[in-house]
Amino acid sequence: MNPERILHVNGVDLCVQTFGAASDPALLLIGGAEASMDWWDADLCERLAAGPRFVIRYDTRDTGRSTTFPVGAPPYDGQALVADAVGVLDSLGITAAHVVGISMGGGIAQHVAVRHPDRLTALTLISTTPDGPGGSDHPDLPPMSERLAAVFAEPSQDAGPDWSDREAVIAYYLEGEEAFAGSVRLDEPRLRRMIGRAHDRSPAMPAAQNHWMLRGADPVRDGLGGIRVPTLVLHGTEDPLFPYGHGEALAREIPGAKLVPLPGVGHQMPPYETWDTVVPAILDL
Repeated sequence: MNPERILHVNGVDLCVQTFGAASDPALLLIGGAEASMDWWDADLCERLAAGPRFVIRYDTRDTGRSTTFPVGAPPYDGQALVADAVGVLDSLGITAAHVVGISMGGGIAQHVAVRHPDRLTALTLISTTPDGPGGSDHPDLPPMSERLAAVFAEPSQDAGPDWSDREAVIAYYLEGEEAFAGSVRLDEPRLRRMIGRAHDRSPAMPAAQNHWMLRGADPVRDGLGGIRVPTLVLHGTEDPLFPYGHGEALAREIPGAKLVPLPGVGHQMPPYETWDTVVPAILDL
């Protein structure tokens, strides 16, 4: 694990951390909404770096030690997050990388693959969905589970925890993880460590809520058929937000994509129990 550093990218500061040697093939990790780099477990990053790979994780804007903005008024859109991913590669002097994105980060990764195809050597999409509407060429995808829909339908009691209270923040995020989990039991001690570290590194943690308010970039679903790099789709069989059919659609619409199911996994970072499947699958691309 190399020390964190701040890169000035597209007019903002982005905090970046790397694992492994810069001379090894690059692997860029893009997190989901509200997720600082801490959600990419350091142990997972080390296992990928042993590939050998030059693994890069970073705080997207409004998370961790990167530039943050007042809650409710993000002066950027989804396209800026796509540009940031490319900008991180530029700042590190990397011509092309294996881009790995989860959830919202999977949407960003799709945009990089379609809009900047020369910047990828491979693509991995985790717990995400085709970025664009259905239609005659793209059948509608299964809706979120009734259980998760019921959670979203519950009236919000407040705007979140006391963000200065570390234990309250951990409890808040653990409750969210429970809502999105599958039947694979959550590793609470590991999650507590990750959430606690995210809290400790984030001077303005509530700013991450801005990710839910962004106007997205123009859809790229119609361009998925033009992706020519090796592609892996990792998808939990019990994902309540993007049911397994979303992963099947990605694998169907991206030429030659390989779909690897994660049994019992929900909408979440790949649990430790899946790493013996996930790590070789990523490194095999």
